[in-house]
Amino acid sequence: MFVYFRSKGLVKDNLKGIAKLMYEDVSEEGWDQENLTKRNLDFTIESIQYIDLYTKKLMKTEKGTVLLNEALDNMVNRIGAYIGEVIKRTINQDFTWYEFNSVYHHSKSLACVAETTRPYTLLYSKKKDRAILPLNVVEQYLKGDSAYTSLQEYVEKMIRAYSQ
Repeated sequence: MFVYFRSKGLVKDNLKGIAKLMYEDVSEEGWDQENLTKRNLDFTIESIQYIDLYTKKLMKTEKGTVLLNEALDNMVNRIGAYIGEVIKRTINQDFTWYEFNSVYHHSKSLACVAETTRPYTLLYSKKKDRAILPLNVVEQYLKGDSAYTSLQEYVEKMIRAYSQ
């Protein structure tokens, strides 16, 4: 009997559709209905102001903290996918969504990231061997454990760093 071992390659995980849920699947609350719209969330850097207002509302209201406690993974995926798409579209390079573990075992770009980091999907450039981890940053931010004062600050920093 022959056993064939094949090295696992990069595994794509497109989050573009999840990013759209920020305006396609909105709660019944007035603020959300008025602000989380396709017109406001147009994947531009400026649209991150609405995401920042939304995350602050989540983190500072009783209803928001209950939602975060019950659906943190869902909120991290939606918000992280949205800001990741803004970064990806703005820098306009070869970044693609991939599963964390496939990049971790394929690339040196995550050498400084602990393997115990929660394996979220990330943006990765095969050509430049560079990774951006918006979902991880959003999780830290929503838990109040972020180096960034806003998601706008994070997005702008990533765009400056990866546009070169």
